[in-house]
Amino acid sequence: MTGNEQHSGQILGGASAGIGGRAAARFVDWIIAGIVGGILFWILERALDLPSWLAILPGAGFGFLYFVFFEVSTGSTPGKKLFNLQVLGAAGATRPTVADSAKRNAYMLLNLIPWVGGILWFFAAIGIAVTVTASSTKQGWHDNFAGGTRVVKQ
Repeated sequence: MTGNEQHSGQILGGASAGIGGRAAARFVDWIIAGIVGGILFWILERALDLPSWLAILPGAGFGFLYFVFFEVSTGSTPGKKLFNLQVLGAAGATRPTVADSAKRNAYMLLNLIPWVGGILWFFAAIGIAVTVTASSTKQGWHDNFAGGTRVVKQ
């Protein structure tokens, strides 16, 4: 094997991670990113007296940047590290590139759309859960959109 091939859900670096561990890790990361986003929102709304719909945008954007930064720099977000998960880049690279990670997490930017963004994000997240669960390699539509990224157990 060259390291990019799969065998019964196994790939170099560990077995493909299922939806349970991935969801738990994402929840931890949302808490962390949500705290920072909430602080940004509070500062912008209170200190700068911005309207709520405008003050929330930097915090929503921060969540996207949080995931891209950690996936590219270490291969794992803090939540993924807690659950011993790692994101592999396209073609089995040890970490995703900036482009891979940005594509993989692009659905999060739906939250930047005022009023309907949260609903659109929710449907995108449901789609990810369904496609991860249905995939023999445990890849969601967002992994395929990013050129074949994978989340594996370490």
